[in-house]
Amino acid sequence: MSILLNADTRILIIGISGRIGSFHCKLMQQYGSNIVGGVTPAKEGITVNGVPVFNTIKRAVSETGASAAIIMVPPPFAADSIMEAADAGIRLCVAITDGIPAQDMIKVKRYMLRYREANSMRLLGPNCAGIVSPGECLLGIMPGNIYQCGSIGIISRSGTLGYEAAAQLTEHGLGVSTSVGIGGDQITGSTFEDILRLFAQDDQTEAVVLLGEVGGPQEAQAAELIKEGFEKPVVSYIAGATVPAGRSLGHAGAIIDAFGDQVADKAGMLREVGAVIAEDPASIGRTVRQILDW
Repeated sequence: MSILLNADTRILIIGISGRIGSFHCKLMQQYGSNIVGGVTPAKEGITVNGVPVFNTIKRAVSETGASAAIIMVPPPFAADSIMEAADAGIRLCVAITDGIPAQDMIKVKRYMLRYREANSMRLLGPNCAGIVSPGECLLGIMPGNIYQCGSIGIISRSGTLGYEAAAQLTEHGLGVSTSVGIGGDQITGSTFEDILRLFAQDDQTEAVVLLGEVGGPQEAQAAELIKEGFEKPVVSYIAGATVPAGRSLGHAGAIIDAFGDQVADKAGMLREVGAVIAEDPASIGRTVRQILDW
């Protein structure tokens, strides 16, 4: 079973006429995702890979009935695109764009507070690989061929770690219910805690792989939720064990500056609440297989 999207989800690509947008439009179409429209200002009337292009997200939603969107526009314009998607009634928005200024994302987070929860938009990212429910829908830039249908949920701050976990699960005869990239920036639309709550409600997700990094409070918040009563097994790997304090690790969010930011702190918090910690990235799949066989 999938969370957040399925084979019927109608998708817009924001920035579809650009090199990245048109390339990944084709890959998502090949996977089977239901791409119904694209948005590029001043390009209305053209088509990209057979997909009609509109000037605004609001018009695209009106014409196509889309409920999901993926943002593939340059960083200076990405925040405005996210807010435009929220205004247009999009319910799920994936922001692939890397390098959106933190100040812009603060504006986005405040802007989205104006909507009641029932009408609010779920934002994944920015700086994320997207979301895939194998056999149903791919909304992102991940290689779809490595994901097999199954019952293991994946939540990852790192795109490549998410790919590695999916490939290992396949090697061990397991598969993925949904893999969610939440992004590696300091300010993201959704957190580990948010997505864990969705997996808790999904009867067909048997266990969850949580892939974190040094820096930020998200893993500690996830540990608190697990402690409160998350009943499914959790396997976690935290990247960045050798990063010195005060240094960043690629992602804008992976900056160590306080207690709880380092790998040992995060792994300890998760272990204390019952999560099983994979000691290295090569052992993620094997660790999941072992806890399911216990």
